Amino acid sequence: MAFDFGDRTAFIARELRVEEIAGTGGLRIWRAHARSDLARLGRLTGRVQPYPYWAHPWPGGIGMAAWLMAEPGRVAGRRVLDIGAGSGLVAIAAARSGAARVTASDIDPMAEAATWLNAGLNGVEVGTTGDVLSGPARDDEVVLVGDTFYDTALGLRVLAYLRRAQLAGATIYVGDIGRAGLPGSALRPVARLAAPDIGDPPGAPPRAVTIHRLG
Repeated sequence: MAFDFGDRTAFIARELRVEEIAGTGGLRIWRAHARSDLARLGRLTGRVQPYPYWAHPWPGGIGMAAWLMAEPGRVAGRRVLDIGAGSGLVAIAAARSGAARVTASDIDPMAEAATWLNAGLNGVEVGTTGDVLSGPARDDEVVLVGDTFYDTALGLRVLAYLRRAQLAGATIYVGDIGRAGLPGSALRPVARLAAPDIGDPPGAPPRAVTIHRLG
């Protein structure tokens, strides 16, 4: 039996719980917790599942969402693409900030279900799509990227797409904690915030998050 969209949303509602993400102006998402059995997803689908990035807010995404909520003019009235959307937190912040159209892109079909549920929680509309990195630049006016430079190969693919989007006229913003794959020489810092990282224990100090503009 195929594990369809309804199965994916049901899994999220059963295994995760709704939590408000501090610093983002009251945005809420379905989020994994200590009793979430995410390994069950593989048993249900009968195949190896990618790491559930969609089940956790990442620091670059949290910082980007907080920044957008504080500076809605960055996206208001514009067509916006969120690459590596995961839970859809950044896309939702863009929609709440008045973007004319928001699309969340992620390679994991579970991320589409998570984004759909999370957008509903926050009363906004967010479109979803799969991997856009291999194709031509879309017609988006703003492209947002959080936490995709943790892997060198992925980071190179992301940067290549961002360059195509920039040549097509898009403004590019990247949120990150300074990972090794970040193309620092191509970026200009525009804001600094703080956010917790998913691998840190409770009570750990937040990580420094920088919002960059691709130069």
